Amino acid sequence: MHARMAWLVVALLFVVGGCRGDDPSRRGPPPAPREDVVEIIHGREVHDPYRWLEHGERAEVDTWVRAQDEHARAVLASSAHQRGFRNDLRKMWDREAIVGPVHKRGDRYFYARRHKGRDKPVYYVREGLHGRERVLINPARLSKDGSLGVRRIHPSRDGRSVAYAVSRNNADAATLYVRDVDTGKDHRNDVIRGARFADPQWAPDSRSFYYTGLPDDPTIPPAKLAGHASVRRHVLGQPPADDEVLFGPTGDARTYLSPQLATDGRYLLVHVAHGAAGAADVYVQDLERDGGPQPLTVGSGAINVAFGYRDHFYLFTSEGAPRHRLLEIDPEHPERSNWREVVPQRDQILDGVALMNGHLILSYLEDVNARVVVQRIDDGRSWPVDLPLTGAVAGVWTDPSVSEALIAFSSLAQEPVIYRVPIPADARATAAPEVFWAPEDLAAQGSAPLVMRQTFARSPDGAEIPVFVLHRRDLVLDGRRPTILYGYGGFGISVTPGYSPLAQLWAQRGGVWAQASLRGGGEYGEDWHRAGMRADKQTVFDDFIAAAEHLVSGGYTSPAQLGILGGSNGGLLVGAASTQRPELFGAVVCQVPLLDMIRYPKFGLGELWVDEYGAPEHPDEFAVLLDYSPYHRIRAGVRYPSLLMMSADTDDRVDPLHARKYVAAMQHASAGSGPVLLRTEAQAGHGGADSVTQRIEAYADLLSFMLTALAPDWGRG
Repeated sequence: MHARMAWLVVALLFVVGGCRGDDPSRRGPPPAPREDVVEIIHGREVHDPYRWLEHGERAEVDTWVRAQDEHARAVLASSAHQRGFRNDLRKMWDREAIVGPVHKRGDRYFYARRHKGRDKPVYYVREGLHGRERVLINPARLSKDGSLGVRRIHPSRDGRSVAYAVSRNNADAATLYVRDVDTGKDHRNDVIRGARFADPQWAPDSRSFYYTGLPDDPTIPPAKLAGHASVRRHVLGQPPADDEVLFGPTGDARTYLSPQLATDGRYLLVHVAHGAAGAADVYVQDLERDGGPQPLTVGSGAINVAFGYRDHFYLFTSEGAPRHRLLEIDPEHPERSNWREVVPQRDQILDGVALMNGHLILSYLEDVNARVVVQRIDDGRSWPVDLPLTGAVAGVWTDPSVSEALIAFSSLAQEPVIYRVPIPADARATAAPEVFWAPEDLAAQGSAPLVMRQTFARSPDGAEIPVFVLHRRDLVLDGRRPTILYGYGGFGISVTPGYSPLAQLWAQRGGVWAQASLRGGGEYGEDWHRAGMRADKQTVFDDFIAAAEHLVSGGYTSPAQLGILGGSNGGLLVGAASTQRPELFGAVVCQVPLLDMIRYPKFGLGELWVDEYGAPEHPDEFAVLLDYSPYHRIRAGVRYPSLLMMSADTDDRVDPLHARKYVAAMQHASAGSGPVLLRTEAQAGHGGADSVTQRIEAYADLLSFMLTALAPDWGRG
C-alpha cells in the first residue's frame, strides 16, 4: 500500500476511534508521514519532509488536520483554567459598544455597534450628533449559517449611499454591494466581485466611485492576484463589467494598487506600492483631460501617500525624512523644485495625516505613545489635542467636508474611548476633545488596580527596545510571575500600547503582560523599519530575545514561566525566537504564521512580501532566509517549549500550510515534555472568525493554554 494511502487509513481510524468514547487528549496527536523531499538550492541541501501537507485540498491532509484539531481541543478543554477565562472574556466582550471606524458624512454618522448576545456587530446610521440611530446593515441577515460578514463600509460624500464589502468566513476575498441609506435596500446592479483590494473613493456627486478591482477568475493563483489588479471607475447602475479601467494591471504580483481621488474630483492619484509596506510610486491623472496617468513621484524608494485637497496635492513621505514629513504640490507646477514643506520632519514620528475642513489632523508617536495635533493649512497655526500622555490612537476618522474629527484612544489598561474633536477656537491653547462614546464602566477601569509602565531592553547591538508592561499594582518582583510577551516587528507596523482584553484579563489574574516595539515596525520611523527587514531580519529576533531576557533579569518572570505570542509576521517572530532560543521560553502561541521562508512567495499573498523579507531565488537572500526559517531550523532531540498553533481554515492571506508543516515537524522532533497542538478555526480567515462566540472560545483556549503551561497551579489555594 502506498505510504500516503496507508496514512489515510490510519487517520480515518483515528477519527472513528474518537467516536467510541476514548479520550483524544490522552492518545497524542496523529502522526504525519515523512517524505524524502530534498532540493539543492544555490548549492545547499534543503529538506522538506512535510511538503505533502501543502496540499490542503487533498483528503489525507484534511483528515490529518481534523484529527489534529480534535486532539488539540481535547487537550485544551482539560485545562482547569479554560472555563474561567471563557466566562471572564464573555463579560468583557459580550456587551454594548461602538466599534470604529466612525464616519461622518454631512450630518450623518456611520458606525458599527456590538450588542450583548449577538455574534456580529450591527452597522448603524445616526441622524446628527444627538439624533436617532437606525440599523443600516445587520450581518446576521446576510446568510442563514452566519458565514457571511461585513468587512468594511464606505459612505458616499453625501451620506445617501454606502458601499460595503462582504466576505465569506472572514476571508480577504470580498464582494462589494451598494445600499441606499434612506430605503435600506441594495442597488440591484451594483454588485462588484473581486473586491479583495477595493477601497472605494466616492466622487463629489456621490454617483460613482473609483476602486481597485480584480478579475472574477478563480484560476488565478492567490500569489499572483495583485498583479491582475486594476484601478476602475464604477457608475451606479452601470454593469460592473463595463467599469472603465484607468490604471493597470501591472502584471507584477509584487506591486499593490491603491487609488485616492482629490476632494474636488478632478485628479486621480494612483499609488503603486512595491510590497505590502515598501516604497510607493505615485501617478496622477487629470480626469478633465485625456493625458492619461503622469508620474508624480517615481523611483524614490520612499514611503509615499498622496491626497488632493482643494487646489493642491499633499504628499506624506519618508523621502529625505525617515520620521516623515508632509509636502504641498501645485498640480499646475508639479516639478520638485516647486514642492513646499507644510509639516517638517520632527523628533516625534509623524504617523499619519487626515483632513477636516481646512485643517490637518497630525498623528505622532513619541516614544511609541500617541500625540495628536490639529494644524490649520493656510497659516500653519496648530493646537495639540488634549489626550492622556500614555496610550494609543486606534483610529482618526474625519472627512474634508466636515468640521470635526473622531479619535479612538485607549491604553493597555483601558478600553477605547471615542472622542469628537471640533475645529479649535482660535483663543484655545489646546484642542479640547468631547466624548462621543465611552464604555459604561470607564470609571471602574480607571480605578482598577492595574499599572502600565514603559521600560527599555538593550539589544545586542546596543539599540534600546521599548517594552510596555501591564500588571497589578501590588505585583511583587519575585521572578515567578506567569508572563506573556507579545511582538510583531515587520512591515513598518507599530505596536503601540492600545487596549487588549487579553492583556487586561491576564494582568487582573496576577500575571504580567508585556509587548515589545521591535525594529521592523514603524515606532521610530522608516529607519527603524528598514533596520529589521530583508538581510537585517535577524535584528528583529534579537530585539525580541533581548526583551525576553530583560523581563527575566528584571525580576518579572523566569524562562519556565515566560510565554511568547505572535500572529502572521509575529508568528514568524515567535517561531524564529523559539527555535533559536528554546531554553528561554516555557510556551509559545503562534497564530496564522509564515514559517517556511523558502517557499513562502508561492502561496497566499506571498509575492507581496518579497520586498520585506527578500527573494529566495537570489542566492544571498536565500542564505539569510534559510538560516532563520523556523520550519528548517527544527532539530530532533531539542527540548522545545510547549506550542499552541492557531490556524484558520479559510485563511487566504497566509496559507495554513505553514502551520501544518511546522507542527508536523515539531511533533516529530521535540524532546520537550509539553504538548504541540494544532488548533484550526473553522469558518475563519487570517483575522480569525468574525463571530464573538468563536473569538471568545479561541482567546479562552489561548490564555488557558498559556497559564497551564507556565503555571498550572496558579490561583489554586
